[in-house]
Amino acid sequence: MRIAVLTGGGDCPGLNGAIRAVVRKCLALNYEVVGVKRGWLGLMKGDVEPMGAHSVSGILPLGGTILGTSRTNPFKEADGLARIEATLRDYRVDALIAIGGDDTLGVANALCKHGILTVGVPKTMDNDVALTDYCIGFDSAVSIVTDALDKLHTTASSHHRVMVVEVMGRDSGWVALVGGLAGGADWIMIPEVPASVEEACEHLRNRRGKGKDFSIIVVAEGVTPIDLSVTDDTSVDAFGHVRLDRRGVGEALGRRIEEITGFETRVTVLGHLQRGGSPTVFDRMLATRLGVAAVDCVKERKFGKMVALQCSQIATVELDDVISQSPRNVDPSLYELAAIFY
Repeated sequence: MRIAVLTGGGDCPGLNGAIRAVVRKCLALNYEVVGVKRGWLGLMKGDVEPMGAHSVSGILPLGGTILGTSRTNPFKEADGLARIEATLRDYRVDALIAIGGDDTLGVANALCKHGILTVGVPKTMDNDVALTDYCIGFDSAVSIVTDALDKLHTTASSHHRVMVVEVMGRDSGWVALVGGLAGGADWIMIPEVPASVEEACEHLRNRRGKGKDFSIIVVAEGVTPIDLSVTDDTSVDAFGHVRLDRRGVGEALGRRIEEITGFETRVTVLGHLQRGGSPTVFDRMLATRLGVAAVDCVKERKFGKMVALQCSQIATVELDDVISQSPRNVDPSLYELAAIFY
């Protein structure tokens, strides 16, 4: 048996742990394993190399991915499917393990329908893949957000300012909500809940009236407040997603808050800091468990599946079921919990 492994989409801490787990489990089963460079782009171009114990030695604490990644959709490339099939044939690959978010898993599912034996591993710091409680990279991202809020509290209180912190989150507000709740945010805006600048400003005024002379607002980059204009970039990536970093929702929100309330306001955009650094203990364990489970799926010939964490146990779900559902949204009860601490 020869297994290929790749990472697709945005990078995040924990990817190397999953790669390591795949390789080590393959070696334990006497399977051969090859690594695909730069995700689907590398698979189309035949950018593949053999992997062994030496390839993954010491990578568990490393952020990013040693294989590299890209936002490439082979079904939008000329002869993309044929080129992938040629690469798999040339390197005598029997099965493919794809580590990524909705887009990467969607391609894996489509390839499976074309006869390529695939297994998916959920990775996204947004934590919005359906049918799994956690995705690789999420815990590390919210830990970075929480640490940033801890630091911003001291400067906000020293200058009696409002701090607006923009974090990642296109369709789901997991990073904003969990990071904001753990970091003691005073107001959180997420895509799942209609956001209002006026409502946020009223809350800030009430806080000042109670003697609280500084506040921290966390906003997900995908939020569109009903009473705020943002700049939408019309350019899209290979999967049709607009670039949210160019919307400037944090900057727009900060300016509007200062105009309405008169409170001095500063904006921090955490951006790709949320993707960097070493993975947390949770992400290292999750990546290890999911990587091993993915190889077990290959061993048991369970293809067209995604390995998932459900109620602390590793489960296997249909890729079809994952892709057919909308992005996994924040539980409303969790948002209500955060509101208690405003």
